[in-house]
Amino acid sequence: MKTKIFATILIAISILSFKADKIAYQLFDINGKTATYEQLLKSAKEADIVLFGELHDNPIGHWLQLELTKDLFEFKKSNLVLGAEMFEADDQIAINEYLQSKITDKTLKVEVKLWNNYETDYKPLLNFAKANHLNFVAANIPRRYANLVYSQGLEKLDSIDSDAKKWICPLPMKYDGELKCYKDIFASAGGHGGQNLPKSQAVKDATMAYFILKNWSKGKTFIHYNGSYHSNFHQGIEWYLKQENPKLKVFTIGSTEQSAVDTLSKESIGMADFIICTPEAMTKTQQ
Repeated sequence: MKTKIFATILIAISILSFKADKIAYQLFDINGKTATYEQLLKSAKEADIVLFGELHDNPIGHWLQLELTKDLFEFKKSNLVLGAEMFEADDQIAINEYLQSKITDKTLKVEVKLWNNYETDYKPLLNFAKANHLNFVAANIPRRYANLVYSQGLEKLDSIDSDAKKWICPLPMKYDGELKCYKDIFASAGGHGGQNLPKSQAVKDATMAYFILKNWSKGKTFIHYNGSYHSNFHQGIEWYLKQENPKLKVFTIGSTEQSAVDTLSKESIGMADFIICTPEAMTKTQQ
């Protein structure tokens, strides 16, 4: 009897201790089972392409991006390539000049279209590439051309200057409006913008996939930082990557927020190979 009472007390203490802990994040695998960072790192080391899907204003995700990049570098060294949605392809020359110390941080801020949270969230990644002589790819389509698709349709890209076309995916681009990622965008907007809205998203995905493949070769690992919605459920960027090379080993990381992080919501199961779940109350970075 005393043994049972003692066991009950231990269980109660464990539960109370768990509830008292303030967990910053929890990792889950694709099936919604809890996972460890070591498991995530092991899978990332085996990948050709790592699509790290973030929530743009979530500091835990940005911290993990840098930590994973450091750990992959220890394994891959010069065979690691970095790239991001947050830098547009027409800024690649200026980024290269910054990486090569040909221009200063001050000049970079004038020449490149940087996000508001660049200093806290993306500069550390760019500086890691600079310190370790790694390539950093500006993978996204210039925003003006994505906006052109939204306002006037994909066909309007045919009319842009021929030199400007080097900053976007080859035309004509494939588009599957039946993919969940694009159907969800259309539905969430209530039809506003018509099919041009999901197409403006798709041209970003296609362009990022294009520049990832352009800068990847066998034996290298390319880690790409993007909004989670660009790679959730193995669609978006990954769909375009696999259209060009079905044999690519693409590893995805997704991000979500919940009121409690001990169990992954049903809606997020299958979102990515590994899912970072953080509390909704987590401090946000500047957008």
